[in-house]
Amino acid sequence: MAVIQIGVLTSGGDCPGLNAAIRGLGKALISKTNGRLIGFKDGFRGIAQDVFLELSSGELSGILTRGGTILGTARDKPHRMMIDGEQKDMTDVIVSNYKKRHLDALVCLGGGGTQKNALRLANAGLNVLTLPKTIDNDVWGTDVTFGFDTALCIATDAIDRLHSTATSHHRIIVVEIMGHRAGWLALGAGIAGGADVVVIPEIPYDIEKMAAAIRGRTEQGKRFSIVAVAEGALSLENKKTIDAMLAKKAKAKSKEQKKKISKQLEKFHERHIDNTLNLTKKLEELTGLESRLTILGHLQRGGIPSAGDRLLASRLGTACAEAIRNGVGNAMIGLRDNKTVTIPLEKVAGKLKLVPPDHQWVKSARDLSISFGD
Repeated sequence: MAVIQIGVLTSGGDCPGLNAAIRGLGKALISKTNGRLIGFKDGFRGIAQDVFLELSSGELSGILTRGGTILGTARDKPHRMMIDGEQKDMTDVIVSNYKKRHLDALVCLGGGGTQKNALRLANAGLNVLTLPKTIDNDVWGTDVTFGFDTALCIATDAIDRLHSTATSHHRIIVVEIMGHRAGWLALGAGIAGGADVVVIPEIPYDIEKMAAAIRGRTEQGKRFSIVAVAEGALSLENKKTIDAMLAKKAKAKSKEQKKKISKQLEKFHERHIDNTLNLTKKLEELTGLESRLTILGHLQRGGIPSAGDRLLASRLGTACAEAIRNGVGNAMIGLRDNKTVTIPLEKVAGKLKLVPPDHQWVKSARDLSISFGD
């Protein structure tokens, strides 16, 4: 019987749990089928340039607790990859290398962008499976992504530590937490860390209402306020601007026009540091309280994965190996109702899992008197 040969790569931003998922996939593949796992380095660039290493049992040993990814990662897209200073479509080259290595499947570990790129490769004739990773927890089709739990613990710990300096100096401490489009991380850390105000992209805020909530705390004798801000949080004014840009994009007739507007939207979201800094200054002005900004940044993505992420990543990795043995292809392995499931890539790619305004976490936050500035 032919040996099953599987390729694996990690794409997009790094996050805790990637090595645990690689290990789970590899150990299950080797123990159950005596298969081979080939790890391509630095995302899709690795398979495009045929740069890899075989992940034997020895290579997989000791990586469960390691953060980051032993394979390296990158944000390259198969159809738009910079090669020798020129942007090229490497899809055909990737297909050729897939066949050259006699792969039965390619497993891609990544977030929303990776799901779209995986679907492109599936449409090009490859058998592709994905595992959902991102600290943002915004991949559609799965209840939770690995990387989220660790980042949630780190962000919560940061808020815990900021409480002491906030109360000592009678300050407003604004904490910027990762999350461009989705507010799961800021919302979860805000609740778990006892924040007084939480602002997320899904609920546009009015800074006057935020300030009023903080002044109300001062009137009650509270010595400080903690404000958890998702990096992609939008004021009502910003939301109107983005909605207008999206409406303009929808009406655009040419690809060039749509592309231009998309770039404008990207630049708008890239200004999040300035937006949070301006928010901090405005709160100080409106409340008369000294305000300080802390940006957690990449701190949230690093370090040893939590037990929750190790468990989830291991489950998804082993479930992926089982799916391959059962002939499942072109699907994402996710988690629903605490059970591993397979979801066709075409149902996942291009979708985001955002925080519904009526989500239980939002309701709980409001019941705890946390203000959303709305």
